[in-house]
Parts: sequence; structure tokens; C-alpha cells
Amino acid sequence: MDWKFLLFSAVKILAGFSVLMVMVAYVVLIERRLCAAIQDRLGPNRVGPCGLLQPLADAVKSFLKEDFTPGHVRKAYYWLAPALVMMPAILNIAVIPFGSRLGDQRMVIADLNVGILYVFGIASLGVYGIVLAGYAANSKYPFLGGIRASAQMISYEVSMGLAVIPLFMFVGSLNLSDVIAHQQGRLAWLLILPNWTVFQNPILLFSFVIFLGASFAETNRLPFDMPESEQELAGGYNVEYSSIRFALFFMGEYANMILASAIMTTLFFGGWTLPIFGLDQPATTWWQGTAQIAIFLGKMLAFMLMFVWVRWMLPRFRYDQLMNLGWGRFLPLALANIVVTAVWLWLTA
Repeated sequence: MDWKFLLFSAVKILAGFSVLMVMVAYVVLIERRLCAAIQDRLGPNRVGPCGLLQPLADAVKSFLKEDFTPGHVRKAYYWLAPALVMMPAILNIAVIPFGSRLGDQRMVIADLNVGILYVFGIASLGVYGIVLAGYAANSKYPFLGGIRASAQMISYEVSMGLAVIPLFMFVGSLNLSDVIAHQQGRLAWLLILPNWTVFQNPILLFSFVIFLGASFAETNRLPFDMPESEQELAGGYNVEYSSIRFALFFMGEYANMILASAIMTTLFFGGWTLPIFGLDQPATTWWQGTAQIAIFLGKMLAFMLMFVWVRWMLPRFRYDQLMNLGWGRFLPLALANIVVTAVWLWLTA
């Protein structure tokens, strides 16, 4: 048995999980401070310098609050639902290449040849947690939220999956490390823009736009937060939850947002590559490996800030508008994009 491999795999798993949890905590803080700035108020600023310890205070409060189970709920499903919402994001971190190398270790936990299929397969399980939460609550508002979530996620998962097909037709592989390798180096066009897929071809830019729109719906973020919709459903599927179980739903939403940012960074914006100082090639020194991890996290942070900004700047869609956009706009456009890609590759072969 290769104990060295097992040891470093365990270290990477622990590091990936720790970074994910820290990012979840502080993206929440960033969102609260940013929305406060948009609304001309201060936001959390009492716990620690500039409110930096507020996530720790929130975590302690969630763990110490009474874990109350209402008597009218379906208890087995009620207990299972929060875990099902949180687990997919944790499992999907395994296939994201968050760097090239650090020493003699590759910075990916599981370099699967079907990485993107694994991501979509695991991510699709998250909807079961929301549907179970709505069903288990045995109450009308959570039930309506669960129904909305199932319809919304199924609708936009189709468009999201079709949106990335042109990318893999160009790359010729479903391995996420191969996708990043395809984006190394510079474009000949003006010798300015990096060779990231979003800049390579208008077809791939179109794929990114569809994928981005579907990501908002998949993560239940405004303007597509129909399953929660506080003004209509009083919070939706998580109305009957409190304490750490409610915190798991909350963490799951932000973990999925972080995962969506990581996938978009990997597929469309070069992952850990940056065409300066040799950082678009596999690292040969420790400083290069560390810098590439920082680059990947920086790109992710930019996407997360965009998710936060959109939430506090755009109004919520009506439910019929949401469904019409998914089935009547995104799906036909994604299919047409695949056809155009196939014709383009045939003509340029």
C-alpha cells in the first residue's frame, strides 16, 4: 500500500475542506458588508476588528442553539435533508484542479477523466435535499419551495450541461486538468488576452454566458431565488429549520456558490493560469505553486463578488419568467450553440 499517496491525499482533502469552510464563512461576511455599503449602512462591525470575527460568533451561536424538531414534521427526512444540501459541494471539490503542482504533489485530489460528468452528477443530488426539506416540513410554504426548487434546478441543469458541450468539443477531453492545459499560453490575437476559453472563440463566450445564467438558478441566488422567496413563501423550504440544521442549508447555498465559481474559473478563465512570470505552465518551484493557488482563489473571489453584487442590485424574476427563460431561451440557444460548434469544427478540420 502506498502510504505516502494516502497521506498526501488526506492532507489535500483536509486542506480543501478547510479552505471551503473558511471561504463559506467569510463570503457571508463579505456579502453582509457589501450589501450594507449598497444600502448606505455599516453592516457587522462589532465582533473583532472591522467585524472579522463575526463568522466565528455566528458559528458558535448556531452550534449552541437548541436543536428543536417540530412535532408535525416527518423526522427521518427532516434530519437527512440538510446533509444532502451540504454534501454535494464538499464532494465536488475533489475534482477541481486548484493549482498545478506543489513540490512533487499535483494540486487536485482526484484527477478523473470524466471530471465534469462527476461534477454534474454529484451537483444534481443537491436538489433532493431541498425537495426532502419541503416534503418533511409537512407545511404548505416549505412544500411550495421544494416544488419550485425541483422544477427550477431540473430546468437549468439541462441548459448548464448543454452549455459546456461546445467547450469539450474544442478540448477533446472531459478531464478538468486537460481543460486547463488547453488554456495555457497566449493568443496570437493582439498578443494581449490570455488563452482562456472565454477569449478563444465567440462560441465559447456564448457558452460562458449561458453557463453563468444557469449558475444563478442552480445556486438559488437572486434574481432566481424562487425556492426561498421570502416575500411569497416566508423563506420557503427551510422555514421549519433552526440551529445547526438551518446553518447547514445556509452553508450549502454558499458552498454551492463557491463551487460554481470554481467550475467557471476552471472551464472558462484558465483555472490557475496567468500568462506572467511563467505562471501559465506547471510549477517548478514552491513559490510558483503557491502563486498559482492564490491566482485560482483570486479568480474565484471575483466570481463570488459578482454573485453578491447581482443579488443586491437586481429584482427577483416572476416564476413564469424564470421557467420561460430556462426552457424558452437558454435551452434552444444552448442546442444551437452545439450545432454551430459542430459545423465550425467540421469546416476548420
